[in-house]
Amino acid sequence: MSARKIIIDTDPGQDDAVAILLALASPEDIDVLGITAVAGNVPLALTSKNARIVCELADKADVKIFAGCDRPLGRDLVTAEHVHGKTGLDGPNLPDPAMPLQEQHAVDFIIDTLRSHDAGSVTLCPLGPLTNIAMAFEKAPDIIEKVQEIVLMGGAYFEVGNITPAAEFNIYVDPQAANIVFRSGAPIVVMPLDVTHKALVTKPRNDAFRALGTKVGVAVAQMTDFFERFDKEKYGSEGAPLHDPCVTAYLINPDLFSGRHINVEIETHSELTMGMTVADWWGVTDRAPNALFIGDLDADGFFSLLTERLARL
Repeated sequence: MSARKIIIDTDPGQDDAVAILLALASPEDIDVLGITAVAGNVPLALTSKNARIVCELADKADVKIFAGCDRPLGRDLVTAEHVHGKTGLDGPNLPDPAMPLQEQHAVDFIIDTLRSHDAGSVTLCPLGPLTNIAMAFEKAPDIIEKVQEIVLMGGAYFEVGNITPAAEFNIYVDPQAANIVFRSGAPIVVMPLDVTHKALVTKPRNDAFRALGTKVGVAVAQMTDFFERFDKEKYGSEGAPLHDPCVTAYLINPDLFSGRHINVEIETHSELTMGMTVADWWGVTDRAPNALFIGDLDADGFFSLLTERLARL
């Protein structure tokens, strides 16, 4: 089978960085058509910078990177420096990027790319707030039927919220955008906190990254060294959950994951539960399923894949 054509939409973020590296290390499985940056973990100027830093870390300076929306639809931007540090990529000491941003806006790149490809041949991979994707769908609804699949990290069911008691960060930052995407009719696969919190970088797993002895392996280990302090303190976990690489790993080997095709609605009215992913896991409503909601993964298989692929860079 040919490599799957994807657009990575991202707000790096250490775990976003690892997801990008996994994609760039897997050309037989993934063809990265471009990377679009969105405001989220940190403001747009930093997410678009960080995407370029990650590509240069992987010696992939030919990847095209586009800056997108700098704020959510109709809400003030909420960021997560308390998790990712002031740069979004705190941990390793990485040089400023030399590769340029593309002049085209990310939303227009998404539209043009989908229009220029056959229907069902491009997968969208949002790793942050869904602002760019929603804007593209609103601006050019004809592209929705062109989407092969949207594989995203966001939301939760049993785990519920990590930024509020009810909401996961990516969905909370722009619930209006998430509502547009989940109601679009495009095929959606969701990597919620319920599965990403099972992708824990324990000390032996992080030692395996560092033992690669490459600049990528060491940088990833340093990223997770920094990243894990927040989750250990908050959740008492053994290490940092690698949320966003679950998206990339699913594209490479979906058999590592299991879930249910269910209905997911986004709360956009109540400030108490704003951004909640109301996931009908038990089928208690008659609302039609609109997403494959992932609930479990083979964590050892996931980390074996990740370590093997990172060793290539």
